[in-house]
Amino acid sequence: MRTYQFVHNTPTKVFFGDGAIEHLDEALSQFGKKVLMVFDKNTAKFTGLYDVVTGVFKDKGYEWWELDSVDPNPRLKSVVEGAEICRKNGVEVILAIGGGSVIDCSKGIAAITFYEGDDPWAPAVDSNLIQKVLPLVCVCTMASTGSEMDGGAIITNTDINVKAGYHSDLLIPKVSIMDPVYTYTAPKRQVAAGCADIFIHTSETYFDPADDTYLVDGFGEAIMRTCVKYGPIALKEPDNFEARANLLWAAPWAINGLVRGGRMSGWTLHGLQHPIGAYYDIIHGQGLAILMPHWMRYILSDKTIDKFVEYGVNVFGIDPNLPKKEIAEKAIEATEDFFFNKLEIPRTLSEIGVDDKHFEDMANQAVQGKNGMYVPLEKEDIIAIYKAAL
Repeated sequence: MRTYQFVHNTPTKVFFGDGAIEHLDEALSQFGKKVLMVFDKNTAKFTGLYDVVTGVFKDKGYEWWELDSVDPNPRLKSVVEGAEICRKNGVEVILAIGGGSVIDCSKGIAAITFYEGDDPWAPAVDSNLIQKVLPLVCVCTMASTGSEMDGGAIITNTDINVKAGYHSDLLIPKVSIMDPVYTYTAPKRQVAAGCADIFIHTSETYFDPADDTYLVDGFGEAIMRTCVKYGPIALKEPDNFEARANLLWAAPWAINGLVRGGRMSGWTLHGLQHPIGAYYDIIHGQGLAILMPHWMRYILSDKTIDKFVEYGVNVFGIDPNLPKKEIAEKAIEATEDFFFNKLEIPRTLSEIGVDDKHFEDMANQAVQGKNGMYVPLEKEDIIAIYKAAL
């Protein structure tokens, strides 16, 4: 008999809605007025946020420094650069303006600014080394990773071709400002990949051996249905406030622990995708979406079929009176239709620039997490999924 033993900690204060940026001074000033602003210069200036934020800084007497060249898959070198700025100038609070990459980079900076060791990667390997952090405030421009309300930061170490993370409750943002209007200008491919990311964050915990988490399953199904309904609308109507608001609010709840309570999922697809992202500079959500249907077909069996049936019926509305095998197959087909037709995500790894050169090395990394997977995979299984997705 499973027991419901878990900790849920979501301390982020959220200002949500049109005009939420008016709370910026309130969000920041409680921590100090010396700010490192982390952002992608093209996004922040195109949305007008740069001028809005710096206007507040000037009006309210802030000092600020800028890190404006964060990569889509944030690099350790940017984390180190940001931490050096913070130490040199006595920065009191970090302001992240952007999507998951910017927020994750900011968390990495927060994690190592006070770290006294020689290796800035060490706290990513051992989270116990994260003892004191800078407070973080976020202004979101993307519905995607949900990093604005969790304590994880995925960073790429290009020296060793490893994508891993800084993880600590101390890194959960103190405040997040979430205005759907600031997501209107996100590139179409990023909107699609972000929607897939939200969906798969939820499915990673949904596909789990636990069979007694009815409430949590319902939360997850609602989030996935939200992606299915509003993702295509956001692509066709970029300024549809309803679609943008629902996706933006779905993103953090897919990853902040709500859909994980009572489960023991090992996030299989992320384990398979992160090594790909470490070798190839791909959009994270695209990689996940390409892998998911192939992984689903690979693990479908008499042991897992009931979960596929539940997924197909409750997320995609497939007729529950059909034979189980047919429902399961239709569920996988519906997943493909959603990702590749409705969201227009590329269907294969080859299309996004991935080849089979590093499959062995990538599988060696991915297999290290096999004990936590929904269905444990060996190295050969992982390579087979990579090949099927190629």
